[in-house]
Amino acid sequence: MLTTQLMDKPEIPHIVQTNNGGKELRVTNIDTQKKQPITACLMNAAFISALGSSYLYGYNLSVVNAPAMFIKSMYNRTWMERYGQPASTETVTLLWSSTVSIFAIGGLLGTLCVSSMVKALGRKGTLLLNNCFAVIAAVLLSLGETAGSFEMLLVGRLIMGVNSGIALCALPMYLGEISPRNIRGSIGQFNSILICLGVFTGQVLGLPQLLGQESKWPFLFAFLAVPALIQLCVLPFFPESPRYLLMERRDEAAAEKAFQRFLGKKDVSKELEEVYAEGHAQSTLQIVSVPQLIRNPAVRWQLITVIITMACYQLCGLNAIWYYTNGILAEAGFAGNIIPYITLSTGAVETLAAIVSGLVIERIGRRPLLIFGFSTMAVCFGFLTVFLNLQDRVSWFSYLSYVCILAVIACFCSGPGGIPFVLTGELFEQSYRPAAFMIAGLVNWLSNFAVGLLFPFIQAALQTYAFLVFAGVCILGAAYLYAVLPETKNKTFVEISRSFAKINKVPIQSPGDARELELQGELSLAIQPGQGSPKGKVTEMESSF
Repeated sequence: MLTTQLMDKPEIPHIVQTNNGGKELRVTNIDTQKKQPITACLMNAAFISALGSSYLYGYNLSVVNAPAMFIKSMYNRTWMERYGQPASTETVTLLWSSTVSIFAIGGLLGTLCVSSMVKALGRKGTLLLNNCFAVIAAVLLSLGETAGSFEMLLVGRLIMGVNSGIALCALPMYLGEISPRNIRGSIGQFNSILICLGVFTGQVLGLPQLLGQESKWPFLFAFLAVPALIQLCVLPFFPESPRYLLMERRDEAAAEKAFQRFLGKKDVSKELEEVYAEGHAQSTLQIVSVPQLIRNPAVRWQLITVIITMACYQLCGLNAIWYYTNGILAEAGFAGNIIPYITLSTGAVETLAAIVSGLVIERIGRRPLLIFGFSTMAVCFGFLTVFLNLQDRVSWFSYLSYVCILAVIACFCSGPGGIPFVLTGELFEQSYRPAAFMIAGLVNWLSNFAVGLLFPFIQAALQTYAFLVFAGVCILGAAYLYAVLPETKNKTFVEISRSFAKINKVPIQSPGDARELELQGELSLAIQPGQGSPKGKVTEMESSF
């Protein structure tokens, strides 16, 4: 990392030769600066941006479970009014399955749009525009019964999917670019925490005592507009991503103001310098397309890592548990009238585990949490299979099955539930990031759709042994990450890219040879001509980013 100091002597920072033949900017007698505290602006920006984005995605994962019977009844009634005869069971099933699965199709469409949107509108601008999709979807879904139109529900779910597809790409990009590197993982986990909180909110509001009633279920969907409107009203008061402003918009004044607000300090010359350094280190400052990203050997293993991690995120089996929780719990021996409350406890455990992960990620690191999460999930799936097979012989094994379900959820949220989104932002530099998020989003939604489509057939063929398939996916994912993924905590984006240079079989760019002129020019950002050095005091100006 580049470091520029103001010395107690009129000494000028200089470029020196390092042991590995490179060059770096060096000064002696340095006192380390204390870490930059987390500002209210940064925390509030992270929360508000996640509230109108990932929170809505999580809410939509669970909100359709409670009113399922009422929606099917509405479909049958509407069919009767239109055609004078009740809909067949196959027709109702097709309409309902389309209502559930069209959400993933919308997610794919949203992902395909996000690269051009974040380039034209910026990260914050994309999030703000995305709220319009949520409001339109809320209107269609909440008024579908009144209008007697199941088409409104289908279109509403499709539009909500588009909203989620955009949000799951633009939000992690925004969070990663506004965060100092020493807390980048914790801020990035706002995405995962708000997803879990959204799932939990959908479970709570769907209880029969609240909105899970035949007369009130449209209000479950009307609630979608509330977080979107909050974000639409509040997020404009927070800055855009300073990296976007400086590297893509070339607006140094706006980037400086954004850094100052997010970091809570006036002197952000070192942060500006580091972003300039990243720009010079890249082979291109133009935003690359998906085909260009795929063909580039310098980011090949970063891309493979993101694809495998994101596929494991969906294929590790948690969605199967969420989609079929009631059936699993019924087979485990729990009474039907208490299953909604048991499901509620799973959402609480998920939220708590995500919060704990956000608190420890900067201490433990991304790599250990991912490997631990996938490995322990595989173990829990193994025990779940054993208990489900033996619960007919030993009645209290049904409770152990429930404990295994909670353990799987907690292990997932400890790492695999949020870190894949953080990694996607960290493994790629600025010009590659939009295309990388598009690919990650496509893998995410295709894998999501595959699980929903294939798990019923896997379950029918393997019965209680179905979860061993997911255990195998978790083991393979953990093994790959152990072999390939380097630790990324507290590293700059340039440093992370260099850590992949050997496996990508590309030359490691010397920090001096390629950037000597840049380093000399960057001194002017921190040491202006004629600027004196305070006597008797040593200060280090170190970049938080």
